[in-house]
This record gives sequence, structure tokens and C-alpha cells, in this order.
Amino acid sequence: MTLSSELWQTHEDLAVACLEHPFVQGIATGTLPKSRFAYYVGQDAFFLEAFARAYSIAGAKAPDWEAFEVFHALAGGVLEELKLHQGYAAEWGVDLRETEPAPATRRYTDFLMATAWSHEAGLIAAAMAPCMRLYTFLGRQIAKDGIRDHPYAGWIRTYSSPEFEPLAEQLERLLDRYAEPLPATHSTYRYAMLCERDFFQAAWESAGD
Repeated sequence: MTLSSELWQTHEDLAVACLEHPFVQGIATGTLPKSRFAYYVGQDAFFLEAFARAYSIAGAKAPDWEAFEVFHALAGGVLEELKLHQGYAAEWGVDLRETEPAPATRRYTDFLMATAWSHEAGLIAAAMAPCMRLYTFLGRQIAKDGIRDHPYAGWIRTYSSPEFEPLAEQLERLLDRYAEPLPATHSTYRYAMLCERDFFQAAWESAGD
């Protein structure tokens, strides 16, 4: 078993908790209040900017040119995802320039940036892989019985698409190649998963119907 597979299986309880979270289930059924999704879009755009920066820092620390290229290609993928969020923001009336990070968002981004600046490429990958694998998991689980026609269908299509899975796999290969099977790697991975769960909880608590 690869290290990335072991980490995912060990901490899959948090992935299931995210899938069963009322915010994610609201996306799945299309019943999530629009105000909560609008809040999420703004916060996630802020998060993705930090995610792209972390990829770039990891690229600068990459032990070889192959890893450098992959990290920077993945950063480019995040920039494309940000364009998607800009479309959501326009649709849902969110001014991304006015968005301030909430405490849950700041905890996640501060963790990512501290890991990126303070550690080697392998541990950076361990901090970032949970997000990529989790969203692939959520998209596929929600879409397995078909995608209903509702306001959040585009979100589900994005993360259940065949194009998203390879991005998660690329990052996991870097994790397998450069991270060590140490307690710090496990704790870093799990903390990122906890941040994901808390991110959804903050969005759920953000506003009323």
C-alpha cells in the first residue's frame, strides 16, 4: 500500500463526516440555502489563493525538476478553479474583493502557509493532498446515482469529472515519492482533514435561509 493510500484510509472517517455534513448534503440535494453557498464561494476563493501559493512554494523546494514541473502545473489547475469561483461569485452576487477570511478559513490557510514555508516538499504535499482527494471523493459519491438539475449541479460536475481525479493522483504521487511515513506526516494529513470539516461547518453556520 502506498503512503497516500494509507493516509486516506486511516483518516477516511473525516471524509465520511464531510460527506454526511448537512452543508455537503445540501449541495447534493440542491436544498442548501443560497446565502450559505455564497458565503462558501467567497471563503473558498480566499482559500484557493493560499493553496496556489503553497503549490508554488513547494515547487521552489522540489528536489528535482520533475517535481518542480508537477507542482507548478497543479498551481495552474488551482488558478483555473479560481476562474470557476469567479463565475460562481458573479452568479451569486459575491464580491470577492470584499471577502474577509473567517476564523476557520484563516486557520486552514495559516496552516498551509506555515507548512509550505517551514517544511520540505513531501510534508507540503501531505498538507495539500487531503483537499484534492476529499473533493474527488465528495464529487463522485454525490454523483454516483446521477446529477440532479439544481443550482449546485455545476459544482458536482466539476468535482466528479474525470479531469479532476488525475490532479489528486499527481499530488499523491509526489507525497508517496517525497514524504516519510512518520507521525508528523500523519498528523499533518489529519489536521488538513479536520480543517476541511471545520470549513464546511463554518459555511453551514454562516447564515440563515
